[in-house]
Amino acid sequence: MTNDTTSSSASGHVFLVDDDDRLRNNIADLLGVVGYRVQCWANGESFLAEIPRVAPAVLITDMRMPGLAGVDLHAELIRLGRMLPVVYISGESTVMQTVRAMKQGAVDFLVKPFGREELLRAVAAALERDRRQMQALIRSARLTEAKSQLSPREIQVHQLLLKGFSNREIVEALGVSLPTAKQYKSEVMRKLGAQSLAELISLSGSGVDQDEPAAR
Repeated sequence: MTNDTTSSSASGHVFLVDDDDRLRNNIADLLGVVGYRVQCWANGESFLAEIPRVAPAVLITDMRMPGLAGVDLHAELIRLGRMLPVVYISGESTVMQTVRAMKQGAVDFLVKPFGREELLRAVAAALERDRRQMQALIRSARLTEAKSQLSPREIQVHQLLLKGFSNREIVEALGVSLPTAKQYKSEVMRKLGAQSLAELISLSGSGVDQDEPAAR
């Protein structure tokens, strides 16, 4: 069963999985009032059967539930490639469960009874993490598309730029003239949407491509 609530004061989707009907409804009401779009499930199995494809989103789940426990639900999401930020809530849990939850990347762990502000801070932090992850994925996809437009020689120049090569060093490495090296560099910057070398390195994650440039 799902329950959607919207408002203009906050944004983001909250997936709430808890077998305690009263607590689940109270949390949903609170988050709905401040503006989050809330969907509720009584158990992990039903959530996995209909995981919404929306973002940014956060999963709030009880650590201990009949059937699929919160940490097992989180593990299954990871296996499925759904990297949702997770906030755990629990009245009691073992040290092993807590450690496992944190290793799986839990954003927060709220012990019952927890306060309103504590919950809201955890949800806001989780949604901000998901927004950053989405932005990183978008940037990565755009960079991959832009790189596909580079010519073989421009790919070589790009690799050398990431290694910190100057125009003169590019000339020596590739055996081209200085004007030609500058032209290749200009085209690489233009196609990848970089205004400076620092921005080019930042866009590429400060990493050096695995393929080495052609021998001199």
